[in-house]
Formats: sequence, structure tokens, C-alpha cells
Amino acid sequence: MKTWPWMTALGVALVQGCATNPATSQLLGERYFLTPIDTYPVQIASVDGSSSTVTPKFVEPGVRRLLLRGPPGGAGVSAVESFTLDVKPCTRYYIVAVKANPLDTSFTPKVDFEQPLGSSCRAPAP
Repeated sequence: MKTWPWMTALGVALVQGCATNPATSQLLGERYFLTPIDTYPVQIASVDGSSSTVTPKFVEPGVRRLLLRGPPGGAGVSAVESFTLDVKPCTRYYIVAVKANPLDTSFTPKVDFEQPLGSSCRAPAP
């Protein structure tokens, strides 16, 4: 098959791309704490105007502008909110929607939890 060399080259490029910046962080639109009943998962529609379907979103440290799609409300409509996040190196962020009422479409974005990525990620020296 002629596609195998192409796929191998793509895989090598992806691995090399990850190795060039080992301090990337991750964004997840999932709940970390399951106890609060007013929080809901979100869909990260875009980061700095760029969208993809990859989960988690891998981002460089720094201030990032997120576009989040919340859970559907009573009419089945989802609201879209912008959220600015100062991303630290080597950190996984769990981002959720906080709603006053499950039937509301509006929500407030919030970081549910920040998790250090551990020794596999090397933050740049200060």
C-alpha cells in the first residue's frame, strides 16, 4: 500500500512536533469534580480562533481566548461564551459550565480543576 510511508512520515512529524515544545498544556471540557450539580461539561469550540476536533486540546502556555459551547437548555439550544484563560506550562485544565438552572441556556465558564502533568512534561526554566 502506498499510504503506509505517508502515514509513517505523518506520525514522525507529529512526534517531533510534540518533542519541540515539551511544555504544552491540555484543555478539557469535562467535569473533574462530579459532586456539584450545577456544573456541566462544555465543548471547546475554538482556541485563539482555531478549531479542531482533537480532545484534549494541546496549547502553548500564555493567555488564550477560548470559545465554549455550553450544554443545551430547555429548548435544546446551546449558548456560546468566550473565556480568557492564562495557561500555565505543563498543566491540564478541566473547564466546565456553571448554570443556575438546568433549563437555562446561559452559563458561566469556570476552571473546575488544574492538574499538573508530572515529570513527562518539562516546564521552561524561569
